[in-house]
Amino acid sequence: HFKGGDPAHHLFAWAPAKLLLSRLRGMRSAQVQQQAASGLTMRRVLSTGALRLVSEKRLPTSSLAVASTAAEKPAAEETRRKAADSYKPTAAPAFGGALGGVLIASSRCRARRMRRGQSFQALATAASESQLRLGSDGRFVGKFVPEPKPAFLAERLSVWERLYSKSQAELASREKKPISIELPDGSTREGTSWTTTPLDVAEGISKRLAGDCVVALIEYTEDVADACQPCVAADGEEDDDEGNEGASAAQLWDLTRPLEGSCRLELIKFDDPRGRDTFWHSSSHVLGAALETSLGGHLTIGPAVDGGFYYDMFLGDKRVSDADFPAVQTCVEEICKENVPFQRLMITREDALELFASNPFKVDLISRKVAPGSMTTAYRCGELVDLCRGPHLPSTGRVKAFQLTKNSSAYWLGSADNDSLQRVYGVSFPAAKQLKAHLQMLEQAKERDHRRVGKQQQLFFFDSVVSPGSCFWTSYGTRIYNKLQELMRAEYRRRGFEEVITPNIYASELFKRSGHYQNYRDDMYGFKVEGQEWFLKPMNCPGHCVIFDSRPRSYRELPLRLASFGVLHRNELSGTLSGLTRVRRFQQDDAHIFCREDQIKSEVSAALTFVFEMYELFGFEFSMALSTRPKKALGSEELWERAEEQLRQALDGTGKPWSLNKGDGAFYGPKIDIRLLDAMGRGHQCGTIQLDFQLPLRFNLRYQAEGTSATDASVEASAPAEDSVLPPGYARPVILHRAILGSVERMLGVLCEHYGGKWPFWLSPRQCMVVPVSEEAFEYATYVKESLHSRGFHAEVDLGTNTLNKKVREAQIAQFNYILVVGNEEEQNLSVNVRVRGEKTPIGSKSLAELIEELEEANSPKALKKHASLLPFQRKNLPSSEA
Repeated sequence: HFKGGDPAHHLFAWAPAKLLLSRLRGMRSAQVQQQAASGLTMRRVLSTGALRLVSEKRLPTSSLAVASTAAEKPAAEETRRKAADSYKPTAAPAFGGALGGVLIASSRCRARRMRRGQSFQALATAASESQLRLGSDGRFVGKFVPEPKPAFLAERLSVWERLYSKSQAELASREKKPISIELPDGSTREGTSWTTTPLDVAEGISKRLAGDCVVALIEYTEDVADACQPCVAADGEEDDDEGNEGASAAQLWDLTRPLEGSCRLELIKFDDPRGRDTFWHSSSHVLGAALETSLGGHLTIGPAVDGGFYYDMFLGDKRVSDADFPAVQTCVEEICKENVPFQRLMITREDALELFASNPFKVDLISRKVAPGSMTTAYRCGELVDLCRGPHLPSTGRVKAFQLTKNSSAYWLGSADNDSLQRVYGVSFPAAKQLKAHLQMLEQAKERDHRRVGKQQQLFFFDSVVSPGSCFWTSYGTRIYNKLQELMRAEYRRRGFEEVITPNIYASELFKRSGHYQNYRDDMYGFKVEGQEWFLKPMNCPGHCVIFDSRPRSYRELPLRLASFGVLHRNELSGTLSGLTRVRRFQQDDAHIFCREDQIKSEVSAALTFVFEMYELFGFEFSMALSTRPKKALGSEELWERAEEQLRQALDGTGKPWSLNKGDGAFYGPKIDIRLLDAMGRGHQCGTIQLDFQLPLRFNLRYQAEGTSATDASVEASAPAEDSVLPPGYARPVILHRAILGSVERMLGVLCEHYGGKWPFWLSPRQCMVVPVSEEAFEYATYVKESLHSRGFHAEVDLGTNTLNKKVREAQIAQFNYILVVGNEEEQNLSVNVRVRGEKTPIGSKSLAELIEELEEANSPKALKKHASLLPFQRKNLPSSEA
């Protein structure tokens, strides 16, 4: 940057500074260089506080001229006018972008430049044209040609070194004091604040532990100002205004970051999901460093995801291909071999803008997410410097096995209106044997991919021309689809749910009332009929609210459990469509429970039992997490606390482990997320139980409270009242959103891969194949097939010309559960010769009646079985004298 004893003598430019320096270097004179002293830096002068410095007379005003873009606020413009009344530039330099570029120059400096034949306006225009930025439409301005080992790497590192040195000096000046560190087993270790790190503690226990742990979880037991300091996460596309949770909450901590006070400490390894996420997030930085060095593009974001991580990069018109992988992989291996440390730095918004001035995408993130006066964090890994909330590994040498897996395209901020980015995926592990096992699992996953299974078994297909994102179900796929709905309907009947049907199209007024119009409109399909705006139904909850509100309700009717399998449509971006897991047309096993506040615990407990039984039927393992009140939440804290406590009690009552996601609840209420694990150990988010305080308010839902007579309530309800204001004698219900399968499409895709196409008998679209040994047995084989079909089984008969062995083999490949071979002997005995999928040898001969009885038992899960006789009556609430 540019310093000078008198700021009025020099040209200061911002947005971004480093790109303007190339213009300034040619104009530096010996006199100017000699003046470099302790003057204000460009960042200080040209940050959002520059105008304030002028007004406070900390900068000379007689010779200053401030030119701003049209993005300046009127108040700032007024300050500029008053401060620069001695000089009016002919035009405002259009630096544009999120920074809203500001130029400050002295009239004497301008005069010198004009005497040399280079006007101030020409200089500003040239700088504006040369800068890298995003336009108002969110797209890169100009043409970008990436080059390996770009020059901005060294420039960025020089800024980092200066900021990091300053930070280390501040750290060294911190007051050191003894602290106590409590471990999970109750033992304690002594340490020193601002000196002792979690890695020091681990090494004090054992070197093996120090090598195995990945990250630390700490919870301070005393007030520590820095750990509580709000720090904005500016490293992702999503808005995140939570900041740090504070000293009273546990937080993940770098192993090499000094502890700031007495605390509880847990050392986390790779096998913990939190450790795995940290390991993969750090590996994404290694990947980013390799991409910058080998390809030379602008990095955007690089998070850890299920199964690994990725990094997005802007490369202009260049597209990443498999041919680029060897160079990137070699660079990754070099970075890991060098064992470079991860360094953390907390920086101001202005420091961040200066540090990432050469990357317009980072500048955009900082400008949108980090408010003036706020702090954010950055990490360095070798030559890479990136915005990041952390935490990270101690060094790159911890990554012993690294593999690039695939690449694809993506959009900046997920919007098709923005620039196209190149996304590179990878996966890493602390040991080579873990990578080998993972790659074997990926090969198995390819074999089980639901799109592959669906094609092989002729279950479904997509047509990208006539209806992209909407599935065509064949008769085989429809059998599974209907069976899942049949299962849920039987469970609904058993558990007291009422199935309802609501319209497929709604006037926009419904969604304006529910709030979806304001917040979800872009994801809805809209059209006009007779000048009125209508939408295809994207969710069921508003329609269920209309049903609840269709007549007066009494507390005696609650809980009211409404369920439907309505067809839903959502306008998903074409680039996000992915088989059955992301579609535009789908059906949900959607239910909404309208209940009193004191019924929340019992209804949540019943919903959890429902989830457990269904997932156990499918053979899933699962985990549960309670997500609590976020920063931006509707409703009083007292209401949230009562609701969260009831959810906690319901979770505790299951006897199963669960975790806590603090601040991760929906804005309208806390929720329980159920994450299932398939046969390959992969996680899927399908089931959820969410409390909603907001929709009842928006629809002014109410019920007659206990202790109010029907006559009084009807009179009070008929009195005029403002919307969402409860009349006396009425109370507000709570809505419990509940889904188990999620969308039937997504669950069917998960089940495809979970079973690998080998469907259990009750769910199978191909249950029995009848194979005659010769043409003479065709008639009896057809009789057996019809006998099974008439009893509700999916049976087929092969009357083709292939040999017996080939027919049997084809039936095995098609994954029929039972292969029934028949000939003259079976016809005489009214029997079949049974072969069962998965058995190496035939079961043998069974009578047709015996087989049907066996199949009927296998075809009926608990919910689908009908009781043959009346259940015995048993009073639940005995009189007190009998209790």
